[in-house]
Amino acid sequence: MPSPSTFLARVAAAPIRPARAAIRHWVLSAFPRARTGGVDYDHPPGDPGWFGPDSATWRVHSDFPGMLAGGLAALTLQTLHPLALAGVWDHSNFRGDLLGRLRRTTAFVGGTTYAPRAQTDALIEHVRMIHTHITGHGEDGRPYAANDPALLTWVHVTEAYCFLQGYRRYSHVVPPAGAGDRYYDEVRRIAEALGARAVPASERAVADYFHRIQPELAFTERSRAVLELLSQVRLPVPAAALSRDLFLHAGAALLPGWAIDMLGFTSRRQRQARLAAHALWAVAPVFRAALKDGIASRACRRMDVPPEHLLHW
Repeated sequence: MPSPSTFLARVAAAPIRPARAAIRHWVLSAFPRARTGGVDYDHPPGDPGWFGPDSATWRVHSDFPGMLAGGLAALTLQTLHPLALAGVWDHSNFRGDLLGRLRRTTAFVGGTTYAPRAQTDALIEHVRMIHTHITGHGEDGRPYAANDPALLTWVHVTEAYCFLQGYRRYSHVVPPAGAGDRYYDEVRRIAEALGARAVPASERAVADYFHRIQPELAFTERSRAVLELLSQVRLPVPAAALSRDLFLHAGAALLPGWAIDMLGFTSRRQRQARLAAHALWAVAPVFRAALKDGIASRACRRMDVPPEHLLHW
């Protein structure tokens, strides 16, 4: 990433006005719609899926910059749980295709958010079946299983927290009081359907959960190795003047303070995160304009609701 003294200047000089077509091309290249698992977001008409257009979930998950930055933040945060990380270490091809892992997570979140009900049920059952085969032992010899309710809760809470923070930071929409509680209470249904238990359903409950689980977390050599690989993922941002690390650093800006301390982020890294957050906020409206026909818009049309409905609470 460029030095903090030049980063914002480069962003300011980026050709934002003509970037809409480039952004659209980049998003569809990095996250191909053909890889949505065959989900039909257009039919049947009137099927709200699990949440519907009046939900907090449809609104939060409709913001691409916040979701991508949030997804990268969640991956970073998840490296701190030794048993959750062991499952990724032993059973994932993250070493050769970390971007693919992010794409699969994106497809699952998009599907369970916006797909019709029957297809959402099928997506969840498919993941439940995959989880039954993911077992092993952590570095300290403790057994783990992907369908362990405690591990499912950890993965869910880290993702939900980071998605919500991404929405608040980058969407240019100010949600009303209580929106966070609504969101957590809605999305816990997905985690519970996968097998999670005691899933936090409010902002206070999430804060309490993070406080309780911190003694179980650690920054290990495996954490360092995965984060090194993550730092090498170069998302091909469409405007050449923008840093290819933009989303990664903007994601780091979403992490809670205790996680930043545990991860050992230097003052320079934290300064980069603040600069990237400012830059992403500035260009986020261009992403929204370029992606008017995404799956959130298709789901809105299925419900005979204008996509602009999701911009208001």
